[in-house]
Amino acid sequence: MESIYNMTFDKLNLYFHNLNLKSYRTRQLFDWLYIKRIKSFKEITNIKKEVIEKLEKDFYFDNIEIKEKQTAPLVVKYLLKLSDGNTIEAVLMKHDYGNSLCISSEVGCNMACSFCESGRIKKIRNVTAGEMVLQILKIEEDLNLRISHVVIMGIGEPFDNYDNVCNFVEIVNNNYGINIGSRHITISTCGIVPKIYEFKNFPYQVNLAISLHAPNNALRSKLMPINKVYDLDALIIAVKDYLEKSNRRVTFEYIMLNEVNDTPELALELANLIKGMNAYVNLIPYNETNNLGYKRSSKERIMKFYDVLKKNKINVTIRREFGGDISAACGQLKTVKEAT
Repeated sequence: MESIYNMTFDKLNLYFHNLNLKSYRTRQLFDWLYIKRIKSFKEITNIKKEVIEKLEKDFYFDNIEIKEKQTAPLVVKYLLKLSDGNTIEAVLMKHDYGNSLCISSEVGCNMACSFCESGRIKKIRNVTAGEMVLQILKIEEDLNLRISHVVIMGIGEPFDNYDNVCNFVEIVNNNYGINIGSRHITISTCGIVPKIYEFKNFPYQVNLAISLHAPNNALRSKLMPINKVYDLDALIIAVKDYLEKSNRRVTFEYIMLNEVNDTPELALELANLIKGMNAYVNLIPYNETNNLGYKRSSKERIMKFYDVLKKNKINVTIRREFGGDISAACGQLKTVKEAT
């Protein structure tokens, strides 16, 4: 049996076609799942009984539970328990433009970025497309609000779970379902180059963010082991190829680590690296944890770094801080709970 939440609109269309049923059945089922939010096929009233019985044989309703919840101004952090007992995290952030949810794409992560709490959690398995969908459904239900933006930037490397992530985008973007606009969906990768080349042909206009965090190979390899496999030269070539094909602006994420990657000299190096690209830099104040030795850059160092980029005509923003007084760092709530 398959979780019904794993099924894209096209897959369900094919399923009903093979049962010699009209394609409008797919629209009906998506309406029951994502508008009416049923928890059982027995709640459906406009599909024949024999079709309902067939659905019950072929699909089941997966579920996730809220294991822990922490709240701070404009942010809610969740530790979520999957049906097999594994846990993941999601963070709801309230912006003036809407409610944004940062979701997890894997249970654990093998990328082992040295500054990332999730890097301490070895990958156990992929999160299914349906489990990503359920992160939205569960949190909308818990907070009684609509999520308008999704960022796949929680625990895990999305491009290490490429097919499930793409299926998730298809499901939540569909007009008959959750209907989150493709330009309101962002996928963040640490730089798995072959998947960036593949992603340029993805038919949905979602946003791509690159976790960069250093402007040269020596420093980036210390911070991010992925750079030893796909170095900056290969990464930048892939991003430029993606830009040429997609004509979509790319975000370079740059976490600000005190006296590690935050000097004006490195800012100039970063400006030279990405100059002329249809991209902008998002400077991220670091969420410190007890387990890792890095410290957050001071506001003064962040502003000096910002000023260098601005003077070199690089589009740059400083990410608004959320949840500094709760376990807001990616993977932090999970590791805290598993240690107790």
